[in-house]
Amino acid sequence: MSSTPPSSDRPGEAPRYPGTGPDGPSGGAIQPGAPVATTATAGGGLIETAGIEIIGESERTAKPRDLFWPWFAANVSVFGMSYGSYLLGFGISFWQATIVALIGIPISFALCGLVAIAGKRGSAPTMVLSRAAFGVHGQKVPGIVSWLTSIGWETSLAITAVLATATVLDTLGVASGGVVTVIAAILIALLIVTASVLGYHTIMKLQSILTWATGAMTILFMILTIPHIDLTAVMSAPAGPPQAMIGGLVMVMTGFGLGWINIAADWSRYQKRSTSDGKIVAWNTIGGAAAPMVLVIFGLLLAGSDPELLTAIEGDPIGALISILPLWALIPFWIVAVLTLVSGAVLGIYSSGLTLLSLGIDIPRPAAAAIDGVILTIGTIWVAFFASSFVGPFQSFLITLGVPVASWAGILIADVLTRRADYDEAALFDAKGRYGAFDWTSLITMAVASILGWGLVVNSFADDAPWNNWQGYLLEPLGLGTFVEDPAGSYWDGNWAYANLGVLLALVLSFLVTLVARHGKIRRQEEGAVRRSSAA
Repeated sequence: MSSTPPSSDRPGEAPRYPGTGPDGPSGGAIQPGAPVATTATAGGGLIETAGIEIIGESERTAKPRDLFWPWFAANVSVFGMSYGSYLLGFGISFWQATIVALIGIPISFALCGLVAIAGKRGSAPTMVLSRAAFGVHGQKVPGIVSWLTSIGWETSLAITAVLATATVLDTLGVASGGVVTVIAAILIALLIVTASVLGYHTIMKLQSILTWATGAMTILFMILTIPHIDLTAVMSAPAGPPQAMIGGLVMVMTGFGLGWINIAADWSRYQKRSTSDGKIVAWNTIGGAAAPMVLVIFGLLLAGSDPELLTAIEGDPIGALISILPLWALIPFWIVAVLTLVSGAVLGIYSSGLTLLSLGIDIPRPAAAAIDGVILTIGTIWVAFFASSFVGPFQSFLITLGVPVASWAGILIADVLTRRADYDEAALFDAKGRYGAFDWTSLITMAVASILGWGLVVNSFADDAPWNNWQGYLLEPLGLGTFVEDPAGSYWDGNWAYANLGVLLALVLSFLVTLVARHGKIRRQEEGAVRRSSAA
């Protein structure tokens, strides 16, 4: 099926306009000219073949509380505990890190909830709805960034699962070596790709089951490892400067909610349009943030108790945490840990397939997911064999892509909050429609915010990710840091250097600029649509 419907300017096509039904501006009805997913493609069979088209009114049967399951299952993984080690790496105390986690995690998922409102209103994937802010063709710029982000996230989760598998098998003396790693990578990738190919309804059912299983096993892990906690050692860590807390805040926001924000509307597009915006935001926030807040704080207790564990987490996060368990608990815990990582990767690969389609690749959705699955498998095997450290490249990658993603998020959130009418569904697929081919205000805002943002973030892992040492070019001119050349390893000096202010700057600046600069344009779009509907 082609993703582009006939142009509204062609003879015989009905006019596009939002109506005035009781369930919102369009009453939930599909507008003429928009591609629609039918029962057969959206939910009538085992495999969901609906791609980026609008979900039909009869298929929008999800309830707000259903959003809890995918977000909780994807974030209940013990991988969240490893962020305790990462936060302490900023040189802050337990209490400072706890404050950072309790603030940064829920805020980041609340931002996801705001983006998810668009999915409920437009019943289409995130990157299609983003065309209203960037233009039908202009959206391909943030679309490429989004695709790279999703591919990176799902690959990193798969890598973590593979490393954990290798660690457990080696600890049990069952098997080790390159062959085991390759087999583990292929099997884990197969699990991820299979679920993502089956589609939305299968994923939602799996996530609801995994939530209970993984939640129970995570509680068991915490009970078994409580004796490993040394409160005296934890509380002895000295406090760091406020700038270090800001750096930790940016990391948890990027690693949790902002890491998912580019796919948030994909999971709300099956919601009824009459659903309250507040409920969409609330269930996204609760589902995404509830588990990580607890896990990060518990991870702080474990990492703060054992310097060796803190260091080991950098190379193999899950494997390091598994190592402190009694031998009898390894296999059940490993199975559940891998499944939680897989559940997160499934969300990513499903959405990256949708993003690929939004870029103009005209193939079935399952095929798009399969293509991303091949990329995931290759990337997982490469990192597992050739990368000397996992956390360095991973965090460096997060911060680099986190800047343009934060800018895009600020633009889209401002766009969502400004609009009062439903999306012109047909115009989302028509460069001649009211959203146009390119929205230069949004594109220039994203470019400028990203350039400024990259100048205010630094590569904290220069040895592990030397390809990223070009960032931070505004720190010295602004007096926020000094780059020190040292034979033992170059580094940045200054409290603000590692605060990574660029991510917050990109988010806030893009939001404010869009709120002001595009307000009039959005109003004109909506008023023009009302006039056309009245004339019709």
